Amino acid sequence: MVYKFLVGSEESENFKLEIAIDSEDTFMRLRNAILDAAGYAKDQMDSFYICDDDWNKEKEVTFMDMGTDSDEDIWLMDETHLDELIEDEGQKLKFVFDYMTERYFYMKLKEVVPGKTLHDPLCQRKEGKAPKENVDFETFSPAVAKVVDTAIDDHDAEFYGEDEFDEEEISDFGELDDSIQ
Repeated sequence: MVYKFLVGSEESENFKLEIAIDSEDTFMRLRNAILDAAGYAKDQMDSFYICDDDWNKEKEVTFMDMGTDSDEDIWLMDETHLDELIEDEGQKLKFVFDYMTERYFYMKLKEVVPGKTLHDPLCQRKEGKAPKENVDFETFSPAVAKVVDTAIDDHDAEFYGEDEFDEEEISDFGELDDSIQ
């Protein structure tokens, strides 16, 4: 079976890709096809997220195992075949290509073509210019950078606490201890 994905970006609304790939291929090969078509390097951490109909993240397929102590399954791109997690036309995904700023492409499984196979992924259509691959965090989010700078510049003794210990400040914790027993 062949899957045809539409790939787009909110940052660059005229940018669109259509990628055809065999359903038994891996997420790693899909990743590489997207990065090649966008003209991006393949040296960054990135992940796919399988999403619900409202674009809420459900499952992550990651580039590498980060060693998290989670009860959730770890899906690795080079070990996970597309048809393990994707079956239905209309399935939505996000491809996070820039972790620092949470930048991503929206993806949708446009079409499933049964009875066909594809040896290598293929970019069937490319429109517009991909968003810039890397952006400076301060450039991307100047409001956040300003808040962080202000907090650092405006710190004072009250923010970090005073040197003297005031027992009245923690007197309510005794009530908490009684309720825990």
